[in-house]
Amino acid sequence: MKIVALGTGTSQGIPIIGCQCQVCQSSDIADTRLRSSIYVESAAAKILIDIGPDFRTQFLDNQLTTTDIVLITHEHNDHIIGLDDIRAINYTQNKSIPIYASPKVSELIKKRFAYAFSETQYPGLPQISLEPLPEISFTYKDIDITPIKILHGSLPIWGFRLNDLVYITDGSQILESEYEKLSGTKVLIINALRDSSHHSHFSLTEALAIIKRINPEKAYITHISHSMGLTARWAKNLPTNVSPLQDRMVIEI
Repeated sequence: MKIVALGTGTSQGIPIIGCQCQVCQSSDIADTRLRSSIYVESAAAKILIDIGPDFRTQFLDNQLTTTDIVLITHEHNDHIIGLDDIRAINYTQNKSIPIYASPKVSELIKKRFAYAFSETQYPGLPQISLEPLPEISFTYKDIDITPIKILHGSLPIWGFRLNDLVYITDGSQILESEYEKLSGTKVLIINALRDSSHHSHFSLTEALAIIKRINPEKAYITHISHSMGLTARWAKNLPTNVSPLQDRMVIEI
C-alpha cells in the first residue's frame, strides 16, 4: 500500500499570504505546506482522505488522475471546499465519486454545494454521491477501513485506519474507547499544530505522547503551522521513529 502526502499544513497553508515570519519566508521546501490531505493506493483501491482548496494542485503535482472514493474527516473548509474540482475526474475517468461522510457533514456539503444537488441538472456539475460513513469497520475492495472517533476541540470528527495505516488530523483528543482500534498500527500520521498547547489541536508534545502510547513502527507529524518554527530545527529533536510529514512524500507499507 502506498500513501502520498498531498498536503501537510493547516487551513492557511505555509507560506501564509503576507506573513513575514522566518518560516513563511523560508527557501527550504520542507517549510512549504499545502492544506492537509493524503492519498492511499493499494493493489485494487485508490482512496482520498479530505478534498481541500489545494486538491487540483495536489493531484497535478503528484501526477494523480483518479480516486475511487473520498473519506471526509470533518466539515471545515480546508477539508471539503475542493469538492467542485472532482468534475475533472468525472469527465476524464467517466465516473461519479462516492463521498463518505457523517450525516451532519453530508448535510453541510449539500448546503455549500447546493447546485450539485439541485433538481435542475446541467452539464459540468460535480458528479458525486454522498454515502453514510459507517461508525464500524467496513471494507472497500482490499482495504479495511475503521473510522476513529476524535475530538477537534469540542467538535466530533473522524480519523481513519486503513489496513496498517492510521491517519489523524485536526485532533485534540482521541477518545479512550478508540485506542483499541489503533493496536498494531505500522504507520501513524498525526497532527501537531505547534510546540505550545492549543485548544483544538494537538501540540507536538501531546502528539509525541500519543505516538509513544500507540507505538507504531513509524510515525509522521502533519497539519503543521508556521508557529512550529523551521522544520530543520524542530525535526532534529524528534524520536528516531518520528519524522515530519512533507508534501509529496511517498510512504510504502
